[in-house]
Amino acid sequence: MLAASQQIRFCTAPDGVRLAYATLGKGPPLVRAAHWMTHLEFDLESPVWRPWLEELSRQNTLIYYDQRGCGLSDRDVADISFDAWVGDLETVAAAAGLARFALLGSSQGASVAIAYAARHPQRVTHLILYGGYVRGRLKRGAPEQAEEVAVQRELLRLGWGRDDPAFRQFFTTQFLPDGTPEQIASFNAVQRLSASPETAVRIFGAFCGIDVAALAPAVGAPTLVLHGREDTRAPFDEGRLTATLIPGARFVPLETRNHVLVAQDPVWPRFLAEIRAFLGPSEPPTATAFPELTGREREVLELIARGLANDEIAERLGITSKTVRNQVSALFDKLGVSSRAQAIVKAREAGLGTGSSPAA
Repeated sequence: MLAASQQIRFCTAPDGVRLAYATLGKGPPLVRAAHWMTHLEFDLESPVWRPWLEELSRQNTLIYYDQRGCGLSDRDVADISFDAWVGDLETVAAAAGLARFALLGSSQGASVAIAYAARHPQRVTHLILYGGYVRGRLKRGAPEQAEEVAVQRELLRLGWGRDDPAFRQFFTTQFLPDGTPEQIASFNAVQRLSASPETAVRIFGAFCGIDVAALAPAVGAPTLVLHGREDTRAPFDEGRLTATLIPGARFVPLETRNHVLVAQDPVWPRFLAEIRAFLGPSEPPTATAFPELTGREREVLELIARGLANDEIAERLGITSKTVRNQVSALFDKLGVSSRAQAIVKAREAGLGTGSSPAA
């Protein structure tokens, strides 16, 4: 059961806010930057979010978290701001012991991911952005946006906490216009569960003022930008602008109206295929050697056979040096060797370590 595999932990941001984060699956780390309307306790049962978690954790260790003010993270917080969101991503990555990892951002999480990748180029191996933007609604140079923001803020204030979902339905129809009745009902419910009306208003105000256009050109990681052609929450032109500003980014238009992709959407298979092709295979070609080893232990052994030291292996796999030391000890026991030299001999006899040498 997928819910039983999810491991929820807590970490603390520098300002004392407790953040709830979860891990799911096995493989190279993939971090999902937090976005609006999530709740770790309920998302695995959601017909909207369960397919996302299920597929993104199929070949990766997925690390995801509730943003401050939402879900299982602290709900009553003083600071809800873009800088706090970026800092929370830094806190979660550190708590999870990640040195290097792939990073996924959707909706306003895309802007957070862009800022993190620009500030920490040595830590992000791949950057995936879906339905995102570099400019919030109030930063797009359209005078009518201010009036729209004021109307939506009032809808949030009046209707977010009501039993009647009519007010929340406005947002739901923009986020997933092609959702099933079950998905729409679930999304209406998670809005109310995820945050209080007061917090929802503050979050909405914060992401309307986002502007990372100046940071985007500093992103050095390989970047994949996917965007729905008829997305009404984040206009298609914002996706194009994002891909234009990030050097070398690949842009993939998707023929969908959904801001949040749902599993029955015709573009869902292509969305997943693009991400998997971009991230590359999750297992080395020699994964069938030494069946007693876990997939990660085989990856470590492959890199030992190539002559990498523990610190270099940690950087390559996006894990801590301490984790590498523990895995080296475990695989030595399983292989019946007592030294690195003996492990290299065994590995090379089995055909490992024959790939191209890592760059110095």
